[in-house]
Amino acid sequence: MLKCDSVLISDTSLYASGVPTINYGLRGLCYMEVKLTGPNRDLHSGSFGGGVANPINELAKIISKLVDKNGKITIPNFYKNVKKLSAKERENYKKLRFSDRQLEKELDVKELQGENGYTTIERLSGRPTLDCNGIYGGFTEEGAKTVLPSKATAKISMRLVPDQNPKIIAKEFAKHVKSLAPRSVKVEVKDLHGGLPIVMSLDDYAIKAAAKSVSKAFGKKTVYTREGGSIPIVVDFANQLKAPVVLMGLGLDTDNIHSPNEHFDLKSFELGILSSAYFLKEFSKQ
Repeated sequence: MLKCDSVLISDTSLYASGVPTINYGLRGLCYMEVKLTGPNRDLHSGSFGGGVANPINELAKIISKLVDKNGKITIPNFYKNVKKLSAKERENYKKLRFSDRQLEKELDVKELQGENGYTTIERLSGRPTLDCNGIYGGFTEEGAKTVLPSKATAKISMRLVPDQNPKIIAKEFAKHVKSLAPRSVKVEVKDLHGGLPIVMSLDDYAIKAAAKSVSKAFGKKTVYTREGGSIPIVVDFANQLKAPVVLMGLGLDTDNIHSPNEHFDLKSFELGILSSAYFLKEFSKQ
């Protein structure tokens, strides 16, 4: 029932507006939750501050130690199985002529940052990362309430690259966080979600057919890039269906993905219809 010749997915992005793009790789994901508990209840910060550990303060200290000043993740063995970017891949990144200044302008930041030794575009899709996605605890409403909180929680995600395994990384992360926490707080670490990274061969016929199809639809030469995000089921499709996966990106990085007013450009939608039709015709020639 699941027999197929290829899997076509359009859940990735165009390199830029109007530029036909084939994504040939996805980063994996390791998503964790860290909860610190200090006293058995919220306390008055005046009466107890200075004598009892504050879980928010301690959690902030832990998070600050997960990445060093050079942008390297400090978890032991984190980079042990990282597959290095090949010379060919790094050369392909150069051909894309990515603009740091344009990204700074779009995001309204004064400078970009990340792992030393790599360009911004390499860091965005070809290297592993660690980010705190949310942190909460204590009093967060309007006004003032001087509490020393009982609990503090953070959500932390790591984007992984071949050949990192999210289950192994999750265990190493948990051990590292617990080693950084003082005895004055209890630590609970949960593995909430994970997914494997994947990189597809550009020599596969399905990908070649897709590249021809989007080039015809857009009227421009197709570019190839790796996606910084994760689609965990792609690995399952590739392994279980034994069929090539084509990532025909159609979204834009300006679509406010995961933010308020997320949207999709109608022109991209129309070009996607054409690209899909051309792909069916081109791929059937096999």
